[in-house]
Amino acid sequence: MADVGLGPECHGIGGVRMPSAYRYIQETFQNEYKERSPELRQRLVEWRKEPAVVRIERPTNIARARTLGWKAKQGFVIARVRVRRSSGKHERPNKGRRPSRMGVLKKKRGKSIQWIAEERVARKFPNLEVLNSYYVGEDGQHYWYEVILVDPNHPAIKNDPDINWVTRVRGRVFRGLTSAGKKSRGLRNKGKGAEKIRPSLRANQRKGK
Repeated sequence: MADVGLGPECHGIGGVRMPSAYRYIQETFQNEYKERSPELRQRLVEWRKEPAVVRIERPTNIARARTLGWKAKQGFVIARVRVRRSSGKHERPNKGRRPSRMGVLKKKRGKSIQWIAEERVARKFPNLEVLNSYYVGEDGQHYWYEVILVDPNHPAIKNDPDINWVTRVRGRVFRGLTSAGKKSRGLRNKGKGAEKIRPSLRANQRKGK
């Protein structure tokens, strides 16, 4: 990017105010995804050769990572994860029935793919807590997400008043407390039509979804 506009003015992206430079970075990524640019396609070719979960040095989309809480300091970790598309694998029954009654089509995942991606990263790094995640790409078979993790035992995290709350929680991704988890649980809806969502779907016999 030639001119990123490093001025003192701020602009809002996703409800978060950020410097002008990040606004241009965000717009660049949005245009890449919209136009399926050669840079994006080459990036996906390289990512396909990597393991399903890989730690990376810095965010691919730094503007999006900053809006979700990432800081360029010790104690923060970024991992990229690959998750297969579609509703997953379903075994066909071994008893006789016609194909339409096999029960393997039109099945939906119980969780969003982004939430599943966060859980896989959390299992890979059991000493870290998942802060948030964001979409970075997809092809015909996979989605890629980058997950922001925090080390709750790192002195830089304990001394940061913005993030040291994470030292008092454990396993938040497995309890559906991340942004993707709350969205998948339906907790972004309130009032009429959302009576069966709180305190949880299980408490209401899963009638909320």
